[in-house]
Amino acid sequence: MRLPQALQVPDDDGAIAALTRYYGTSRNLGSFTGARFDAWDSTGTRWANTNRFTADDLVAVTFLSVNVTAPAAIKLLDTRAEVFSSLLTELGPDRDLAEEHEEWRDDWAGWTLWQELIELPGVGPTTASKLLARKRPRLRPIYDSVVANVLGSQRLWEPLRLQLTSEPALQERLLRLRRDAGLDEAVSALRVFDVIAWMEGKFGPP
Repeated sequence: MRLPQALQVPDDDGAIAALTRYYGTSRNLGSFTGARFDAWDSTGTRWANTNRFTADDLVAVTFLSVNVTAPAAIKLLDTRAEVFSSLLTELGPDRDLAEEHEEWRDDWAGWTLWQELIELPGVGPTTASKLLARKRPRLRPIYDSVVANVLGSQRLWEPLRLQLTSEPALQERLLRLRRDAGLDEAVSALRVFDVIAWMEGKFGPP
């Protein structure tokens, strides 16, 4: 996996420009709809439901240009809600991917949850990653074809874990970029990485 060009150079200007263009100077001016994904909480109950998928989660992923099909929504919110809740509970609370130093086993709850999501009707890897990123934004990076092309990898979760755990300065830089771009702490380091990569894939390197 290669880093976006903006993260391959020591100068932060290109990365900050990408973040500022994406998120805008306010929530309502000059931003992409995806800028609302990180903090969306129309009911005020998001943090009381960290181990359960909610209707707000299904709305939030639409800001990232994907939709959860009706059959999948029924399973997530009703008929298989307890299965997903149990897996999210087993996965544990949100934490930084950069701190996941131990190799994940094949029976790790994250992999099981991932498999359950991509087997839902109409839910592929892209939508699954965005749903997981809503529940564990510091642990699960967002994946789509644009980001994959920039990184030169069809896999992201494990390669990025290895990158972050072997290079602590990268996590520190992502958090610094968030601060310098004036972003809220609801925007995780992984989301900073995602936005920089996605903006490069859409509009070219800085």
